[in-house]
Parts: sequence; structure tokens; C-alpha cells
Amino acid sequence: MGTFPGFAHVAVTVTDLSASTKWYGQLFDDVAVLDENTGPFHHVVFALGDGTLFGLHSFPDADLTTEFDPRRRGLDHVSFACRDRDELARWQDRLEALGIEHGGIVDAHYGSGLSFKDPDGIALEFFAPPA
Repeated sequence: MGTFPGFAHVAVTVTDLSASTKWYGQLFDDVAVLDENTGPFHHVVFALGDGTLFGLHSFPDADLTTEFDPRRRGLDHVSFACRDRDELARWQDRLEALGIEHGGIVDAHYGSGLSFKDPDGIALEFFAPPA
């Protein structure tokens, strides 16, 4: 089979598509490349610099009574790759400029991470490999 392929896209389900579109647009410093209501769901998609697509989904019949919990079956978190710790530090500065709370850079033997959450509490992270 050869090398296992990378991700084509990631999609997360949000409660307020308009608010999340604005929030992610500011985070990505870009506008969506697709905004489409398919009937069963509405999605907004951003094209990230590495060619990966990041989608926001909204379902008219969604259960909005529970909050995101990484300990529940399903998504734990989405991690965005940084080249090195310096790039990670620049993202920390960007989050602070946007007023997005974060957990600070945490260094470990396997790399360094910077955790934060979107408006729905979905866990996100910037991650850099060890030096």
C-alpha cells in the first residue's frame, strides 16, 4: 500500500455556525472557501496552508444539550502542526492578541503543545516536535 495518506479534512460540529465561522476565520486569518447548506447539514469549510480542509458542521436536528467532552467516545482534540517551538510561541502571541484563553506552552520529551478551546469548548492544540 505504501505510505499511509495524510488528512484531507477535519470537520467539527458546532452549535452556532455563524459565531464559529467568525471565530475560526479570525484564528485562521482567512475566509471560508465553502459555505453550503446541503439540507441534512450546513457546513463552512476553510482551506489551511498545508492543503488540509477544516470544516464546521451544523445540523438542524443536533442534540445541543451536552457540552464537548474529550473523555467521551469520539474526538479528543484537533492538533495543528508547528515546525518548531519558535512558531509555537508566535501562535501563543496570536491567541493572546485575539483574546483566546490558552494553557500556555507545555514542554514534554515528545514535543511542545499549546492547548485552547473553540466557542463550543472543542479542544484544539498547536504542537511542535522536540528540538
